[in-house]
Amino acid sequence: MKSNKEYKQCVKCVMDTTDPDITFNNFNVCNYCIEAEANIVHFKFTKEEEKQNIEKLKIDILRDQKGKYDCVVGLSGGVDSSYVAYLAKEMGLNPLCVHFDNGWNSELAVSNIKKIVDKCGFDLETYVIDWPEFKDLQRSFFKAGVVDIEMLSDHAIMATMFSLRKKHNIKYILSGSNYVTEHGMPLSWLWRKQDLTNIKGIQKKFGTKKIKNFPTMNSVQYQISRLFGLGGVYIELLNNINYSKEGAMKVLEKEFGWQYYGGKHYESVFTKFYQAYYLPEKFGFDKRKVHLSAQIRNEEISKEDALIELEKPFYSGIELKNDLEYVLKKLSFTNEEFEKIMKDEPKSHLDYPSDEWIFKLWRKGRAILKK
Repeated sequence: MKSNKEYKQCVKCVMDTTDPDITFNNFNVCNYCIEAEANIVHFKFTKEEEKQNIEKLKIDILRDQKGKYDCVVGLSGGVDSSYVAYLAKEMGLNPLCVHFDNGWNSELAVSNIKKIVDKCGFDLETYVIDWPEFKDLQRSFFKAGVVDIEMLSDHAIMATMFSLRKKHNIKYILSGSNYVTEHGMPLSWLWRKQDLTNIKGIQKKFGTKKIKNFPTMNSVQYQISRLFGLGGVYIELLNNINYSKEGAMKVLEKEFGWQYYGGKHYESVFTKFYQAYYLPEKFGFDKRKVHLSAQIRNEEISKEDALIELEKPFYSGIELKNDLEYVLKKLSFTNEEFEKIMKDEPKSHLDYPSDEWIFKLWRKGRAILKK
């Protein structure tokens, strides 16, 4: 939601008061840069440390292998997941690659995935969503006017990964999540992905179908599984190396003929539309600022280069027209219906049922235990 603060931008990165919760110190440095300065050092390694990190993870993964596959790699065709698959090959691992097809794949993403699994010789299992049900869920979230429509895909991916890991008796899941290119996302720009109560509440109010085939896992199941390792062990592989998006892209292009798709998570047609149209038009949020700021702090790009990038339009005129027509047709929205959705007052996820109270209780309990 658009901030009422007087406009201000961080002197180091490109985050600004379009984030309603941003704060600045006396030198106009934002809270994200201050936090990163303290934390990013933990994700910087010497060549020897990097080698030791990878070797230790390899030993752990191979030691616990029980079946054909030693780990699971979620593969979207994007930079992070593709680089994880590349590293798995370099480590001599034999992962089961899993792709979640939510009906919005771009041709480029599919091509990237094929190039990687073919050259690496990995097996690929694709989970195809029940489209009529998922379509109804996405329509419901648009009608609800909430910020995090992508929590539907993220929730289903998480639940699917847990299920497939269990099915194939695999302990380790290699994740593309990483600190250096993903830190600094404002909490008001997203919602907690495990909030199944929120998903069900919004669907009950706005949907026409009951949730039957959509993969689910509630917050309690998720937290207990992670706490006791019942859902496997997540390894954020990229946090154990000196990771940079620019460097990873060069390797992927060279090794696989991998092609870039133009933006963070733009390997999905829906995600591109969501980040480049829905969020900025309805909420005033530009996620490019977060991603570029993270790259500035990781010393991949300069602030000047980031500002030039932000001057570029999200879409060219014809490209927006085509994507808008495609998304509305695929979700069965008329132009009038969608215009009303975009003009209606944005809503908080907490305007609908939520298990946030359980999550708050969980955090308090963990804080007490730590003390």
